[in-house]
Amino acid sequence: MPVEDEVQPLSGPAPVATIVLPCYNEEAHVLLEVQRITKVMDDDGMPYELLAIDDCSTDDTLKVLRSVEADYPHLRVVGFRRNGGSGTVRRIGTQMARGEIVVWTDADMSYENERIPELVRVLLEDDSYDQVVGARTTEEGTHKALRVPAKFVIRKVAEVLARQRIPDLNSGLRAFRKSVSLPYLRLLPAGFSCVTTITLSFLCNQHDIKYVPTSYAKRAGTSKFHFTKDAYRYILQVLRMIMYFEPLRVLMPLALFLFGLGFVKGVVDMFRHAFYFPANTVLLLVSGLLIGAVALLADLVVRSRDSA
Repeated sequence: MPVEDEVQPLSGPAPVATIVLPCYNEEAHVLLEVQRITKVMDDDGMPYELLAIDDCSTDDTLKVLRSVEADYPHLRVVGFRRNGGSGTVRRIGTQMARGEIVVWTDADMSYENERIPELVRVLLEDDSYDQVVGARTTEEGTHKALRVPAKFVIRKVAEVLARQRIPDLNSGLRAFRKSVSLPYLRLLPAGFSCVTTITLSFLCNQHDIKYVPTSYAKRAGTSKFHFTKDAYRYILQVLRMIMYFEPLRVLMPLALFLFGLGFVKGVVDMFRHAFYFPANTVLLLVSGLLIGAVALLADLVVRSRDSA
């Protein structure tokens, strides 16, 4: 694990919830976020720990966190020696968590972290849900004119593939059961798509998610999101996750479309050219058969893996 040094466990009873707080170049406001989270959790009285992980910041974020660690008994600070990305921080933070309920949020003052106790209590009081997501009702991120339509299209594609309604596919504010998440942590990518991955992992495996409407403020500091690069990875991750769990839903429609198109074209060609089939007709039929065969093999691999 690429951490600065050994993290000493907190004394006292085991926490009910662990709040994982990724920090990267947040020196100007990370203390405000720590104060905000600890205050609402202390006021609630729920046993908790706040795991603040500095992802090898180039500013003084880690220094700020270390300077106040002794002042907050529920705060644990971890420093990475190498930058691993938001997904890596969340994965390692979840693995280190002592609480059965793990909360993910950001340190940029954008999420309604005052709602964290509410999200945790939903899981404590209702065993039928394994994850609670703070579904944002507004979009305040950078590149808003591009992000809103792009996220809408990607979310609709994910809903079709997952066969469920998804109010917010990639919200950074969520709480889930650690024991349920452990088999899926290895699937998390290093970047921002980790929240999409944990959403689809739960949905594709019949783990119910409850969506709670939340507000979303303009972030403090500079955004680490790069529209072209991260949007491309976002789309790929949606398709990758569905392929991992249900490959037939991605490949078989394409296979049937190509084969059906080739079959219809072949019938037309047969009457127009006296049983002569052009190369493009054969290519459509063969492509459909090959993709269909790959889809069946992929489904077989998924079923064999799940039964292992």
